Amino acid sequence: MKSQIIKTFAFIIFFFAGLNLQAQDITQKEEEVIQSTINYNISIAQKNIDNNEFYKAQSDLDQALDLAYQIKDHRSIGLIYSKIGKIQFISEEPVEALKTLFKAVEKQRFAEDNLNIAETYKTIGNVFMSRNEYSRALDYYNSAQGAFEQENLYDYIAETKMYKGDAYYNLKQFDNAIEQYEEAISLAKRYQNNKILSSIYLNLGKTKAELGDLTDAENTINQGLTLAIKEKHRGIVNNAYKVLSDLYTKKEDYKQANSYLQKHLVLNDSILAVKRSYLSPEKRLDKLYNNPIEYQLEKEADLEKEASSTWLEKLTTILSIALITILSLLTLSLYKNNNIRLKSNNILHKKNAELTIAMEKAELATKTKANFLSTVTHELRTPLYAVTGLTNMLLEEDPKPAQIQHLKSLKFSGDYLLTFINDILQINKIEANKVDIEPEVFNLKKKAENVISALNNSALDNNIKLHLEYDRELPTNFNADQLKISQILINLIGNSIKFTKDGDIWIRIIKQSQNDNNYEVRYEVEDNGIGISEEKQQNMFESFSQGSIQINRKYGGTGLGLSIVKGLIDILKGKIYMKSELGKGTTFFFEIPMKKSNEVIVEKKANYFNEVDEIELSNIKILVVEDNKINQMITKKILNKMKLYCDVVDNGEDAVEQVKTTKYDVVLMDIHMPGISGMEATKIIRSFDKELTIFALTAVTIEDKMQEFDEAGFTDIIPKPFKQEEFEKKLFNALMLTEKE
Repeated sequence: MKSQIIKTFAFIIFFFAGLNLQAQDITQKEEEVIQSTINYNISIAQKNIDNNEFYKAQSDLDQALDLAYQIKDHRSIGLIYSKIGKIQFISEEPVEALKTLFKAVEKQRFAEDNLNIAETYKTIGNVFMSRNEYSRALDYYNSAQGAFEQENLYDYIAETKMYKGDAYYNLKQFDNAIEQYEEAISLAKRYQNNKILSSIYLNLGKTKAELGDLTDAENTINQGLTLAIKEKHRGIVNNAYKVLSDLYTKKEDYKQANSYLQKHLVLNDSILAVKRSYLSPEKRLDKLYNNPIEYQLEKEADLEKEASSTWLEKLTTILSIALITILSLLTLSLYKNNNIRLKSNNILHKKNAELTIAMEKAELATKTKANFLSTVTHELRTPLYAVTGLTNMLLEEDPKPAQIQHLKSLKFSGDYLLTFINDILQINKIEANKVDIEPEVFNLKKKAENVISALNNSALDNNIKLHLEYDRELPTNFNADQLKISQILINLIGNSIKFTKDGDIWIRIIKQSQNDNNYEVRYEVEDNGIGISEEKQQNMFESFSQGSIQINRKYGGTGLGLSIVKGLIDILKGKIYMKSELGKGTTFFFEIPMKKSNEVIVEKKANYFNEVDEIELSNIKILVVEDNKINQMITKKILNKMKLYCDVVDNGEDAVEQVKTTKYDVVLMDIHMPGISGMEATKIIRSFDKELTIFALTAVTIEDKMQEFDEAGFTDIIPKPFKQEEFEKKLFNALMLTEKE
C-alpha cells in the first residue's frame, strides 16, 4: 500500500513538472539525433497505419510531434499533423480530423512542403466528401492536383482525379465524372498503380450505369473486380460486390443482384470485424475527460471492494480517491481550456485555408487573363500589320482621287483599332505592375509643342484652338520618362478635343516647387466643352468608365484613356485631380516630380538611308522569315522602298539552312510559324553564328516575353505593326553604324 501511495504522488509530481517544462538549448549533434528519432517514429507510424494499427501509430506520432516542436521542425510537424488527421478521419472523427489537417496545411505552407501539402489537401477533400460537402471537396482536390503538378509528381495525380470524379458523380455531373475517371485510368496504367486502377474501373462503371449504358458498365465493373481479386484488395472487392448488386437490380436480374449482395454482406462483416478489433481498446482517457465524477465513483467502488479492515488500508483508499478526484478535476479543467483555445485556432486555420484557395483561384484567373490577352493581341496585330502596311503603300502609289478618302478612312480605322488594342494591353500591364520608368533627356517645351502639333488637325475638325502656356521659370531640358508624359498629354488633350466644339483648349506647364535640380511640375489641360456631372466625376479614372451610354454613342471612345493616365501618373509618383461643371468645361491637373538636365540634346536624323550610296546598299543581304504571304509581300516592299533587297523563307527550318549557306547582314525573324518557332530557329543559329544581327519581327506582347527573347539570342525586337521610321532606324543602326565601328 505504501508503494501505491508513493507511485500516486510521483505521478502527480511528474504531471505538474511536465506542465511547466521549458525548452533547453539543443546542440547541433543533439538536434541531429532528435531528427533521426522523429524520422524513425514517423516511418514506424506509417507501417502501423498500413497495418491498421491506428492506436500504435497515434502513440508514435505523438512522440514524434513533441520532438519536432522541440527543434522547431515545421516540415515534420506538418507531416505528423497530416498523418494524425488521416487517422482521425479513418476513426470516423471528421470534425477533429479537419482541425488537425488545417494545422498541417499551415505548417506545410510555411515549410513550402508542396508534396505533403498536396496529400493533406487530398485528405481534407476526403473528409468533406464524407460530410456530403462535395463542392468543397472538389476545391481541395483541385488544390491537391495543382500542388502535385507543381512538383511534376504525375504518378500521384491518378488517385486525385479519381476522387474528383467521385465528387462530380455525387454532384450528378456524370459527364465531368467520366472525363476525370478516364484521365485517372490513363495515369494509373502509365504508373502501374493497380490498386487505384481497380477502384477507378468500379467508379467509372457505376457512372456509366447512371447514364443508362448498363452493358458497358457491367464490363467496366468486372474489369475492376478481376484486378482487385488478383491484387488481393479486399476492400475494393467488397465495394465491387455492392456495385454489381446495384447494377443487376437496375437490370432487373434479381437473382444475380441477391447473389452479389450476399457476398458483399459476408465480406463487409469480416472487414468491419477486423476494423473494430483495431479500434476496440478501451478509451479510458476519453471517459476521464467526458465524465470525471463517474470515473472517480467507479474507482471509489473498486477501492472499497479491495480495502481491508486495517486503518492503513482505509487511509490509503481515502488518499487515493482524493488524489484521483483532484487529478480528474484538474485534467478536466485543462482539457476544457485547451478546447476553447483550439476552437479559436481552428476557426482561424480553416479561414486561412479557404482564403488561400480563393487566392490561388484568383492568381489562376489573372494568369489565364494575361495569356488570353497575349494570344488575342498576336492574332489581332498580325492582320493589322497587313491592313496598315497595304494602306500606306496604296496611299504612296498615286491612287485615284476618288480612292484617297476611302484609303484614309481605312488607315484611320486600322490606327484606331491598333490604339484600342494597345490601350487594353497598357491597362493590363499597369494592373500587373509591369510598367517601368525609362528616363531620358528631352526638351519638355518642344515635346509639348509636338504633341499639340500632332493633335491640331483633330482640334481644327471641331473648330478648336489650342493654346500652350509654358512657365518662364521652368527650364526646358529634363531627365524623365518623356514617352509616358507624352502619352498622358495626348490622352488628356485628346479627351478635351473629343468633348469640345467651337471652343478653346489651354495647356499650361507651371513650376510648382523647386529643390536644386528637382522640380515639381504642374500640368493643366483646360477646355470649355460639355463638362462632367459631379456624379460621373467620382468614377472618371476607372477602366471603361464614360459619362453615359448617350455620350459613348455620340463621341465614341473606349473609356480607357483616363484610366491609363491615372495609372501612368501613379507610376511616375505624381497625382491627378480635376474640376468640372456641366456646360462650362473641364480642367485636369496633374503634378509629377522631374529632374532638370544640363545635357545638350542632339537632334536625331529623320531619313536614314537617303544619304547612303546605292552600290553600298546593293551589297546588303537581308533574310525575311515570315509564314504569312501578305506580310511577306509588305515587308519586302518596305525594304525595297529603302533600296534594300531580301530573300524570303516561310519557316524556321529553311531559315537555319539559308543562314548556313549564305552570309546575311540581318535576319528579320517571325516568332509563330509552322514547324520550329522563330525562338527555336534563333537558338539553333546562335549555336554556330554568334555575331549575326537577328531581329524578332513579331506581334506578340513584348513586355511579357523579353526574357525569352534575350535567352533565345535576338539582337533586338521590332513589334508588328511597326512604325516605318522606327523600323528604318533600327536597320540603319544595325547595318551602317556597325560597319563603321
